[in-house]
Amino acid sequence: MIVHSEIISFLAVKGLHLYRRESQILEFKEQFNFAGLADYFRDFAAFANNRGGYLIFGVTDSPRTASGLSDRALDQFSKLDPEAITGYILENFSTDIYWDSAIVEHEGKYFGAFKVEEAKSKPIIARKDLGTNQTLQNGSIYYRYGGRTQKIQSAELESIINKRIERTNKDWIDHVTEIGSSGPREAFVFRANSKIEHTRNGAFIVDEELAKKLKFVREGHFTENGGAAALKLVGDIVPVDTLEVERIIEEDLFKKYPLSATELANEVVKTGRGVSKNSVWTAIADNNMKTNSDYSVYNFRNKKQKTDYENSGKLSSVTSSIYSVQALSFLQNLFKN
Repeated sequence: MIVHSEIISFLAVKGLHLYRRESQILEFKEQFNFAGLADYFRDFAAFANNRGGYLIFGVTDSPRTASGLSDRALDQFSKLDPEAITGYILENFSTDIYWDSAIVEHEGKYFGAFKVEEAKSKPIIARKDLGTNQTLQNGSIYYRYGGRTQKIQSAELESIINKRIERTNKDWIDHVTEIGSSGPREAFVFRANSKIEHTRNGAFIVDEELAKKLKFVREGHFTENGGAAALKLVGDIVPVDTLEVERIIEEDLFKKYPLSATELANEVVKTGRGVSKNSVWTAIADNNMKTNSDYSVYNFRNKKQKTDYENSGKLSSVTSSIYSVQALSFLQNLFKN
């Protein structure tokens, strides 16, 4: 859901111009029109493939000022049909994209806004060639970099693929660990066809929330209650403590995040003339890279520092950030363009 104060914060003015610049999570457009849908939804896919973001209409370029929507653009934006947009997305992309829209009034002017959620299943891939000059190209994956949308680079695509593999592996490990807690001979398997695969001995495990919804009927004491969820009970109910699931030990952080902030900045400065360390720090802040685990994590010196941060949300001044090779690639591409 769009919170209007979020949009208004993007429209804050410093001097005569907007305080906020376009970034990894923010794109401005001057006006809205239906003819530009392919271009807008290219941004939708790019935001969803990264961390989500906002597309705001009513902001001019060079200089970037909050001018508001024209009457015609406001009328078109107000006539948006959510079902039509959802159908358009499903027709043109491999996976659904979750979004919301709103019209925001600020200082007597009206602005249109889309909020796009980060995709749960990545990558989202274009399925058709569409738009002027093929704005969308069949088979292309779009990604949001600092202030621009483009086809995804190898580092970001590799990260998406690795995360899918890691998530699948973790699901299997958790599942096998749960079976191991009770032993394979005492396990039952629930099939997709709702049948229970019986094994030799034993008990099967029911999720706690599901158990609350079940009614147990003792053998020999059955009274029909139409539609009630029931299991036939043979023997006694024995309470079982919650299973303790093994934690997967995180791999050495320095393998995934080998660069200190200084090492990262030194490499990025080599990108070209005019790139300074200060501009690197600004780019890191503008693109929220310190809070994106693809790029950076906090290098806590001890467990207490980490626990204090998790409890209070306040970071110790002595806690530094370390960065991935993907962060370096992102910044190098940002400054080259």
